[in-house]
Amino acid sequence: MRWSDFKDSVSNFWFDFKKQKTGLLAIVLLIFWIGIALAAPLITSPDIPSTWQNYWIDYPKNVPPKWVNAFSSQTLAVHEIFTSDQLKQYMVKTDEGFKIEIPYKNIYDVPPQDIVIKNITGTSPNPRRTPKMDVIIVRPDGEQITILSGYKIKGATTLQLGRSDAVRRATINWVKEKTGVQLTPQKEFEYLATLDSMKVLFAKISPDMLDRPKSLKGDYKVIINVRIPQGLTVSVDNTEVIFNGRSYGWLGTDYKGRDLLAGLIWGSRVSLTIGISISVLSVLIGIFYGVTSAYLGGWTDEFMQRINEFVASIPSLPILILLGSYFGGHIELWQIVFLLVLFGWVGIAKVARSMALQIKEQVYVEAARALGAGTGRIIFRHMVPQLLPYAFAQMALSVPSAVLSEASLSFLGLGDPTKVTWGQILHDAQVAGAAVNGYWWWVIPPGLAIALVGLTFVLLGTALDRVLNPRLRRL
Repeated sequence: MRWSDFKDSVSNFWFDFKKQKTGLLAIVLLIFWIGIALAAPLITSPDIPSTWQNYWIDYPKNVPPKWVNAFSSQTLAVHEIFTSDQLKQYMVKTDEGFKIEIPYKNIYDVPPQDIVIKNITGTSPNPRRTPKMDVIIVRPDGEQITILSGYKIKGATTLQLGRSDAVRRATINWVKEKTGVQLTPQKEFEYLATLDSMKVLFAKISPDMLDRPKSLKGDYKVIINVRIPQGLTVSVDNTEVIFNGRSYGWLGTDYKGRDLLAGLIWGSRVSLTIGISISVLSVLIGIFYGVTSAYLGGWTDEFMQRINEFVASIPSLPILILLGSYFGGHIELWQIVFLLVLFGWVGIAKVARSMALQIKEQVYVEAARALGAGTGRIIFRHMVPQLLPYAFAQMALSVPSAVLSEASLSFLGLGDPTKVTWGQILHDAQVAGAAVNGYWWWVIPPGLAIALVGLTFVLLGTALDRVLNPRLRRL
């Protein structure tokens, strides 16, 4: 084909395609998804895939998006981070070392989930002689509570106050002292295991504050008092103090504290790669297999069709589950692509064969055969190009089923656990009981993303079919 003919063909195709409004919408959505996938390292962080399976202690656990505050009767504390530079501004030297007085304004009905002191680093040649740290909270009502006393700083130390048993005990003792409430040993043991100490520390003083804390709004101070023995040092160059909110970001977090928006963005890479790879390979194999079977005819055609029917009769999902068990319960992405292509080409081959049987009888095919053209030349140069319009449309229409297949395997726990995929996010949500516990932000966004990618390629495939197949064009 000459270059001018190719340009005319593309120009004519685009002229017809512009009339398909759904096709234009599909192009916009496709550009959006490709842009999100390519820009994932810039939008989020390039180390997300390597850290996805870890617990993110810097982030709150199982919290909804921060925009829910606009629709909720109770305002949830948002995530707030004090960097090392900010901490140095609040640092005051003392006779024993230094202290950092961090101001925190509580304007929320539900206070922070946790306070994390991250990477405060102490050096000591003698393990028995280490720097020590006290944590004190000064409340708006004038109360001063020492929630941690004499905590040893050994190397790079990270402390989660909301998960500390020592903080829970100090909080319970303070409540007993201030309210005079009497607790049975059994009840006190229960509080030591389950108490949300942050809600109590940021609550109004009342006899029932352990069970039904009511937020005390106002200006707080979190004081970190560091006592440094002579000859030792403590560095805050890499230290952060994080107030883990009860809401976070645009899509919230899961039970490991992972940012679900980051997971959704990185999952788009896997979904597009898997979907497009499987659909292209399945269509190409199906087209060539069907055309070859139709052209060769006779017993070869019969034999190839029996193979087609045998593969089509295999129940693919049970086989994939068995293979997943064989591979240790997890299938790598390239294995998923191979297995889905293995079972995905048979239907396309049937349709391609029926179309090729008609093309085979065309005059130009007979002429090529009479001129001595070989089988390969006739199939690849004269027959397959006639099926390209069907192939392009089918490639687009096959992507949603490929994306759903990968998501289904991951949801069943048979996907690649080392990759960030939408199916893996849904699997983790199902294991953690997200639907039962009402964590809708963990379930709905990946489900909608799968549906939207499917809609994108269905609209694109339908528009291509209408343009490339004249019998389906609408006036």
